Amino acid sequence: MASHIGRRKFLATLLGAAAAWPLAARAQQRERVRRIGVLVNLSEDDSAGQRFAAAFRQALQELGWVDGRNARIDMRWGAGDRERYRKYAAELVALAPDVVFAATSDAVVSVQRASPAVPIVFVGVIDPVGSGLVGSMARPSGNATGFTVFEYAIGAKWLELLKEVAPRVTRAAVLRDANVASGIGQFAAIQAVAPVGIELSAIGVRDANEVEQAIAAFARDPNGGLVVTASALVQTTPN
Repeated sequence: MASHIGRRKFLATLLGAAAAWPLAARAQQRERVRRIGVLVNLSEDDSAGQRFAAAFRQALQELGWVDGRNARIDMRWGAGDRERYRKYAAELVALAPDVVFAATSDAVVSVQRASPAVPIVFVGVIDPVGSGLVGSMARPSGNATGFTVFEYAIGAKWLELLKEVAPRVTRAAVLRDANVASGIGQFAAIQAVAPVGIELSAIGVRDANEVEQAIAAFARDPNGGLVVTASALVQTTPN
């Protein structure tokens, strides 16, 4: 009798498990795959881009989001090229992502222009309020939120540091991107605190050759220094 009862329990357990298999399979099928778009200012084939891709996937996996299982990660590489940003932003938006991770102001602007609705999380952005990416730091509003690099006031500190390390400096060239609000804002902050006796000159960043020629011309006279502001183009301009 005991063996019959044992067999009946085993069969009941087995049948119950078998009945649950289709339900588990359907539950897995119903699990929605979240689509994550990524637009960064790196190149896919360089070491920095490879390290970023690996770290990004690992961080998501630690939070329970695995590429190919419950998440689909679509990466695009802007490499500091505004045309690429515009092209890839349109591609990502067309894929209907649940969220887009964007690095630098150029990437964020491109995604916002491609869609005013897709949620954006940004990094590497300078003054998102002044750049028009968010409404305010406390209440970003719109479709974007994220992390800012620094405030404009830090740009003024750079000039003070330059004077400390090179007291004989009487002229300072400021390398900046005038096509973005952050470039204008940083130069304005530096102008506001420029000490008496230091002459400021702005060098616009448009292409590497122009920058090289402008710096070479500035360096012909003595007692000069260079302040390099932060922007995607400045970071990718060859030295």
